[in-house]
Amino acid sequence: MPRALGITSLQILAAIRDGWTYGLDIVAHTGLPSGTVYTTLGRLRKSGLIRPHWEDQGTAEEEGRPRRRYYQLSSGGVRALAEGLSRVAALSASLDPEAAG
Repeated sequence: MPRALGITSLQILAAIRDGWTYGLDIVAHTGLPSGTVYTTLGRLRKSGLIRPHWEDQGTAEEEGRPRRRYYQLSSGGVRALAEGLSRVAALSASLDPEAAG
């Protein structure tokens, strides 16, 4: 059985789901250190949860910046994010004294 995704991976998957689709954009949105984001992106890519693609060189040149590598969730990434969010919600509810009744 694969290991459950940690909070950092879930944050990054959720950021991609919400439209923050390239590295520095994800860093800015999540507030995570760039080294953490890029390391985690590599791990998520290797596990098949995200798919990367490079933007067209012409677009980057027109905007006067380096090319960006964009990420999108794979179907496995969508499932893993949903399962992770469900797990975190259940854990949060179990820690809430108001929810325990």
